[in-house]
Amino acid sequence: MTAPVLMKEAPDTLAPEVLAALQAVAGAPYVTTHPDDFAGRLIEDRGLFRGSALAMVRPGNTAEVAAVVNICREARVPLVPQGGNTGLAGGGVPQGAILLSTDRLNRIRAIDPLNATITVEAGCILANVQEAAAHIDRLFPLSLASEGSCQIGGNLSSNAGGTAVLRYGNMRELTLGLEVVLPDGEILNDLNGLRKNNTGYDLRDLFIGAEGTLGIITAAVLKLFPKPVTRSTAFIACEGPQAALDLYDRMRARSADSLSTFEYAERIALQMVLDHSPGCSDPMAQVWPAYALVELTSADPDADLDRRMTTILEEAFDAGEVLDAVIGTSEAQRDTLWALRENLSEAQKSEGASIKHDIAVPVSRLADFLIQAGVACRAHMPAVRVCPFGHFGDGNIHFNLSRPLEMADADFLRQYPAFNRIVHDIVASMGGSISAEHGIGLVKRAELRRYKDPVALKVMERIKAALDPEGLMNPGKVL
Repeated sequence: MTAPVLMKEAPDTLAPEVLAALQAVAGAPYVTTHPDDFAGRLIEDRGLFRGSALAMVRPGNTAEVAAVVNICREARVPLVPQGGNTGLAGGGVPQGAILLSTDRLNRIRAIDPLNATITVEAGCILANVQEAAAHIDRLFPLSLASEGSCQIGGNLSSNAGGTAVLRYGNMRELTLGLEVVLPDGEILNDLNGLRKNNTGYDLRDLFIGAEGTLGIITAAVLKLFPKPVTRSTAFIACEGPQAALDLYDRMRARSADSLSTFEYAERIALQMVLDHSPGCSDPMAQVWPAYALVELTSADPDADLDRRMTTILEEAFDAGEVLDAVIGTSEAQRDTLWALRENLSEAQKSEGASIKHDIAVPVSRLADFLIQAGVACRAHMPAVRVCPFGHFGDGNIHFNLSRPLEMADADFLRQYPAFNRIVHDIVASMGGSISAEHGIGLVKRAELRRYKDPVALKVMERIKAALDPEGLMNPGKVL
């Protein structure tokens, strides 16, 4: 990977009175100005950006967060909230600011099984929320490769999606209420567990996906679902994106009540997993052009999902949509099939620099996009390795490009603007989005201004100015 891009220079020190005020609020052990204490938090997950911070503060509750915000506002010091620092758009990288870590905001405040809700603080690790739900025989369905380290606050701030969006939706659909510290230090308490609430503007959705630019989410009421007790997992080979899209349409028509996952990957992506992920092996004897990971789940213990899966795949085979398929017959086998998808992002890192596009198009245009974008990228650079994979059911594809084998990482990454133009122009022509689930952050600010409706941008700027007139909340991100 090339050396990270350095962000703008920041003052070397924090004013003593500001440091003392922060220590008085959060406690001296939870405030540090020593770079060694937060060096790892200044680098974006892929190493593309390196920021700078005047200090790191780790408040332990919402009142402390509000007090920190007030101190920063009075001193005119920028503030950047950060969760697990697993984002892929640079949204949590500070630039000469105070870094506010939410890791101590890690309490599960309440669980209401009958209302099917769980109230959690922003610093809760996603995997811990999943586990807490499982303890009461419920499901919190957000599932990401980084779930062992990413935090709920970051999931909310980026409107995270993952592999179960097809059935359960992304974080907007999974959230009922929020607690937010606003840029003026006031606390918005909207922690309700209501499915219906028509009392004015929907402020919740204003902060979800805002990447900390409008306030700091400190807690949330999240939806829970019945815990699946049966599942059928199949790894399916197909000829390419059109066959996979036809298979998805069949699966949706025949099993919409239980279809929870439909993930797509081409052979190059699977090969990277096989080459770099110990314990992963090809479940098929023959190499095929593309694959789908499909899962059916049900809370009904008597549901015969394997039979349903087999019947649908037989129909799809007769229609030419399926070339081969493997159905896991045990939990261990199902987990092994899932590992082929879950290890994909990490495996691609071992192949050198990659240029990533987190895009979405209407589901009906997925095959068209994959074909057109692949042809266009190879026309620009014949040796580029096109590595698309993602969530077919919601139109979200991670259209990643790995460097040619003989090209240096730095040389390849200089092609980022050219490949962005190729890919994003095709996305725009299909009525799609240049950011499906990873956010805008630092990476896509210029792209947002190129493709976003100008009136929508003006509305966003007015909201930002109204809530954060000093521009101190995560400055330089999104807008």
